[in-house]
Amino acid sequence: MLLCVTASHKTASFDLLERLSRTPEDVAPILVELAPCVQGAVVLATCNRFEAYVEMDEPVTAAGAIGVEAVLEAVESATGIPMADLHGAYSVHSGRRVAEHLFSVASGLESVVSGEGEIAGQVRRALTSARKNGTTSPELERLFQRASQAQRKVKNVTALGRAGRSLVRLALELADSRIADWSAERVLLVGTGAYAAVTLATLRERGATNISVHSPSGRAVAFAEKYGITALDAANYARVAAQSSLIITCTSATEPVLDASILRTGVGPVAIESVGCPMGSAHGQLVIDLGMPRNVDPDVSGIEGVALLDLETIRLHAPLEELQATDAARTIVRDAADTFHLVGERQSVTPAVVALRSHIFSLLDAEIDRARRRGDDDGRVEQAMRHLAGVLLHTPTARAHELAAEGRGDEFATALSTLFGLGIADDVDAADASDIA
Repeated sequence: MLLCVTASHKTASFDLLERLSRTPEDVAPILVELAPCVQGAVVLATCNRFEAYVEMDEPVTAAGAIGVEAVLEAVESATGIPMADLHGAYSVHSGRRVAEHLFSVASGLESVVSGEGEIAGQVRRALTSARKNGTTSPELERLFQRASQAQRKVKNVTALGRAGRSLVRLALELADSRIADWSAERVLLVGTGAYAAVTLATLRERGATNISVHSPSGRAVAFAEKYGITALDAANYARVAAQSSLIITCTSATEPVLDASILRTGVGPVAIESVGCPMGSAHGQLVIDLGMPRNVDPDVSGIEGVALLDLETIRLHAPLEELQATDAARTIVRDAADTFHLVGERQSVTPAVVALRSHIFSLLDAEIDRARRRGDDDGRVEQAMRHLAGVLLHTPTARAHELAAEGRGDEFATALSTLFGLGIADDVDAADASDIA
């Protein structure tokens, strides 16, 4: 049985996610050693997500509950975070829901910025790390490999991968009607994630050069050094915000990072500079809120000279294909998850089908030898018998696959044991398995 224990920006605080991400590489090895019923583990850790994917030994009673408990214990052992601190901060997926969840994650559907591309590489690296640590398993290998395939199909078939960048472009296109010269704008960027990097690149394409960055989570300096812009600390945030002619917010904060009080606080003797002062701009001050949930309190619109452009307004102008991109991507993900589940169920009856085929062909070979001793020199009897064996095997094999798809593959194995006294081997030779139709 597959199990996923996940804590993300949807369920946990940033501080907790940050603590979880400090030593994620230690969790999987501890987890595998901790619980004998754990057959494999892969841990995916990013700034907005911590997930443990586990393969459990199916016959274990209450395997799901045991798996969750084992994950929490391993996390506590590896990170020092008490299990009590994790309660209410995670969710659990099991069975066929695991594949759909991971495929959605890999495709960027569960990201702060829908469709962001960084997560695909992080998913691949999680599997690589598990391989290096020896904690992966055949089923987890198949799960993560299919996740990468689903992600590539979403990227190639839908507009999801372009939606994030397109919304930024669309926002700035809407701002074009108010801005005559982008190089003259004093821009403040609030946020340092993947969306912020895309926004910065798009601003520079339009000619903006005077750009500062502020990070509510304290990452402004690293971001500024990487991209060659000015970092802004909390002490100067209000002052520069009031001076900036264009403010763009794109953080994962759950509470507004900009409101009317911040802008009013920044207005003072120092803020009334002729250079860069929003009141000196032809359009006053423009605030673009790209956050979800909102980064900007709507009350900023009540300040004279300030205009607010948020996602709700931007999306009204979005091309139809971008609004449909998420729905199309989720359809691909669901179909990929269904296929993953079906293939897995078929593989579960493979040992039983191989046992049946081996039994029938052993009887066939004995009868062919008997026919040869009786004078079947031209091989016609052998040909007829082989054809009959193929016909007889077709319906049971097809029925086995149907039962597997319904989650009843064990009934097929039980029937073979009852009718023919066949023992079903757990391990199947790859050559035998590839012959099963």
